[in-house]
Amino acid sequence: MPRDSRPTRAAIIDAAYKLFRRKGYTRVSMDEIAAAAGVTKKALYYHYTSKDQLLATVLETQHVLALAAFQSFGDKLVGSSETIVDRLFHDLAAWADTPRWAGSGFTRLVIELADQRGHPARTIARRHKAMLEEHLAALFARAGVRAAKERAREIWLLSEGAISLMLVHGDRRYAEAAAAASKRLLGV
Repeated sequence: MPRDSRPTRAAIIDAAYKLFRRKGYTRVSMDEIAAAAGVTKKALYYHYTSKDQLLATVLETQHVLALAAFQSFGDKLVGSSETIVDRLFHDLAAWADTPRWAGSGFTRLVIELADQRGHPARTIARRHKAMLEEHLAALFARAGVRAAKERAREIWLLSEGAISLMLVHGDRRYAEAAAAASKRLLGV
């Protein structure tokens, strides 16, 4: 009976995710990933034929986990549009306070791969961000916000900007500024 490769693949994905998140895509070698996963380089290439394929798998795995986390977080986002915005940006600021916070891994990797338009990681990140925006639109629609899709897009843009500026400046007050701007957009 063949050996179950799922634990090995999971160890590789976990190690690659941690390294990509900490150092970026281009600064991580397959040798480092193999060492961090506790596998040989040959075993790594047996499971993933390229670093690009591994990155796509890592992002696909993280997409599923992040979407589930955002949806369960979305379950807490109930009530008025003002309550949704307050909670969204409060939790964003709290996330930025976690040790070794590095912003959104999807955004960081896409920026790093900006010159590679056809890279599978860009496709996965685009889909991921679109699904999160759609989820926010559904929350706003449930709260009775007019033009919920448009407001969700604008507020998602403020959220991404706040993440970037908190990362650049180390100042969580950007989440507060984004929340205030969001409320003005919503007329609350």
